[in-house]
Amino acid sequence: MTISSPLRADTLPDPNRRPTTAEKIATLKQLRSDAATPMGTRPIEKRHSQGRLTARERLDFLLDENSFVETDQLARHRTHDFGMHARRPLTDGIVTGWGTIDGREVCVFSQDAAVFGGALGEVYGEKMIKIMELATTTGRPLIGLYEGAGARIQEGAVSLDLIAQTFYQNVQASGVVPQISVIMGACAGGNAYSPALTDFVVMVDESSKMFVTGPDVIKTVTGELITQEELGGASTHMSTAGNTHYTASSDEDALEWVQDLLRYLPNNNRDQAPPEDPVDLAELPSVEELALDSIIPDAPSVPYDVRDVISALTDDADFFEIQADRAESVVTAFGHVDGQPVGFVANQPLHFAGCLDIDSSEKAARFVRTCDSFNIPIVMLVDVPGFLPGAAQEYGGILRRGAKLLYAYGEATVPKITVTMRKAYGGAYCVMGSKGLGADLNLAWPTAEIAVMGAAGAVGFIYRKELTAAAAEGKDVAALIESYEREYNDHFLTPYQAAERGLIDAVILPSETRESIIRNLRLLRSKVEHRHARKHGNMPL
Repeated sequence: MTISSPLRADTLPDPNRRPTTAEKIATLKQLRSDAATPMGTRPIEKRHSQGRLTARERLDFLLDENSFVETDQLARHRTHDFGMHARRPLTDGIVTGWGTIDGREVCVFSQDAAVFGGALGEVYGEKMIKIMELATTTGRPLIGLYEGAGARIQEGAVSLDLIAQTFYQNVQASGVVPQISVIMGACAGGNAYSPALTDFVVMVDESSKMFVTGPDVIKTVTGELITQEELGGASTHMSTAGNTHYTASSDEDALEWVQDLLRYLPNNNRDQAPPEDPVDLAELPSVEELALDSIIPDAPSVPYDVRDVISALTDDADFFEIQADRAESVVTAFGHVDGQPVGFVANQPLHFAGCLDIDSSEKAARFVRTCDSFNIPIVMLVDVPGFLPGAAQEYGGILRRGAKLLYAYGEATVPKITVTMRKAYGGAYCVMGSKGLGADLNLAWPTAEIAVMGAAGAVGFIYRKELTAAAAEGKDVAALIESYEREYNDHFLTPYQAAERGLIDAVILPSETRESIIRNLRLLRSKVEHRHARKHGNMPL
């Protein structure tokens, strides 16, 4: 039986006819249009109804207008298993390329959860790796906008290998170019591990999730019932897990934070961050700096907000705090001093009296290493009575984890300045940028107390026999303790004994701090420090 064609002979395509130039251009335009909406308009409408941005809209918001140059726009996956040959959307679920932020070139990728849930397959992974390699070879910051379900099940072992290759690229880029990750939806498996390898991680409150295995798997394996938000929400990763550096209120807030962060970072480890206007020293001290002369309370147990000190030391009283809601006994922040980015690590008397603990030590150590990686001078502001005591801290590994800060600071070769404002006791004195740990300049205020321990503990230890004997003889022990403490305070709890021994380079007025930091940073810009040849150190991880 012959089946007749519904097409007339005069309407059949001419196999010998070549497409015109106009038709070829029209084809490309159509492909570009299809790539912009690979799954149609319904996912876009759904995303907008949730008050969220699409993968492309996020890039449009992040980058300077009309600066985005897309790479591999027309890529499609190659697999044919499980009916995948019938579903081959353009881009394969990730938008990659480069553009500018405030005129500075950056490499970017934005995962598209509308395509296969953002799961990573072979072509997807190849695109991601290509842009990561472009960032490292050109020395440009790498910004990843993450929203994906990990490995693409339909592509099996190939997808796992590509995920492993993205991890390898993260490791190769570490310390070479700044890597910034923005978690903009649910991320699991490989799409959660990759951000953990980067320098900065941002999550969006309520809409971002990040975990190795989700609640359904946990319920099946352990029987535990837990929600996605409890398991891997933004608040969990900031306050409990410590994996993130900022919790944003929206997609837009997250992207604006990244734009602000770049003001303090160089393009790569061979570069310096873009300078801002230098300071005219003739205009110092300012009103804010003069206020530092009265910021330390007369009573040593009364707290103050160390953020006020950072504000007085930075240009325009402006600084950019990192992990503000994590381990709050230490403040870590970027700021400009004399137009140059500086990293501040400051004890916060408002929390645990400024004591170092497991979490604050790791927070500070990570920040110090980040600054050292990217040529950012470090200023330590010290008011620390010691490490937080307790069995929970000891069992949690305070020795090993506190040693991370020791290691990070001792390893750093950038200019390092320490200002001791009040307490600097015991091992915590050593950790917080002491002369013996490699600080280039150690300044102290007249209110500084540098000693093995405070007066109460020292008197009880040094004069234990005398106090026991006095009590047995019925003497006024309280008056005797007060006398001993006064003697200890006068002899030890000042900066002058340390200054006599060269452990403090200068005792200065608090209002002179900003000028002193500026002058010394100008000198230290040309600092060169040589270290022993080695493959790498063995940090207590």
